[in-house]
Amino acid sequence: MLTEKRIGVLMGGTSQEREVSLKSGMAVFNALRRRGYNVIAIDVGQEICDILKREKIELAFLVLHGGYGEDGSIQGLLEVLGIPYTGSGVLASALSMDKEASKKIFLYHRIPVPPFIVLSDSDIKSGVNRDLCPFEMPWVIKPSREGSSIGVNIVKKEEDIPDAIRSALSFDKRIIIEKYIAGKEIQVGILNNRILGSIEVRPKREFYSYEAKYTPGLTEYIAPPEISGEDLKRVEEIGLQAHKALGCKGATRVDTIMSEHGEVYVLEVNTIPGMTETSLLPKIARQSNLEFDDLIEEILKDAIQGILLVSR
Repeated sequence: MLTEKRIGVLMGGTSQEREVSLKSGMAVFNALRRRGYNVIAIDVGQEICDILKREKIELAFLVLHGGYGEDGSIQGLLEVLGIPYTGSGVLASALSMDKEASKKIFLYHRIPVPPFIVLSDSDIKSGVNRDLCPFEMPWVIKPSREGSSIGVNIVKKEEDIPDAIRSALSFDKRIIIEKYIAGKEIQVGILNNRILGSIEVRPKREFYSYEAKYTPGLTEYIAPPEISGEDLKRVEEIGLQAHKALGCKGATRVDTIMSEHGEVYVLEVNTIPGMTETSLLPKIARQSNLEFDDLIEEILKDAIQGILLVSR
């Protein structure tokens, strides 16, 4: 029976999103335990290989946010060990985590993204001014590889550029300078290559920052988004296109923005979205009549299929 397979819920890790990952991981662990699965919670550290072998893990449910959890590293390790896992594979995870790479993939597939440039730390030793970009301010300055809006700043004045760049460079050696798009922030949920639904986020801060995401009362959530049915279908289809363009699997959350003129842009794809019972993907899933425990079991399907293939 599938409930007898030894499942490890991998969480925590060492990224900036460790605390959020632990909360997500425990929510997943409790959901699987309620459904009768043989499950163990694992805080991922340097001894992860030994733990996986000692605990005889047959399937990994990944709830590692950021860092080694979403960049393909843990996925590669699990593939070497022959352990099936939930979610996207090595390449799709790496592409999604790297905003520079994912934007280039989107452009190849004609998926709209805000105008942007990419700079390395060596490119900006001589300084950065507003003449550097072929588009007007305000700008969004962020690290190329980081999640949960960490190191992201909106810059409206030239004198604020150096601090924003220093903030982004403290997380990565390559940074993105992107044209700020004012509009509705809409997150699209994808599960097993189908649209789950979407949700509009209205932060009380200037954008959906780390603080706005994780501080109660700083963001209003509207599900479904308050846009026309035609626009909603367009946003969700673009979200699905972004998921497929990167080769993602399992559950993802695609962050988009609809400008004041009705243009839709993809910001990024999250291959391991937050999984607490109040996170965005579970909120979206309820639109498809999937309660939290049901959603967790649905996410297991691809990994369970992997077990069946290995056992043949």
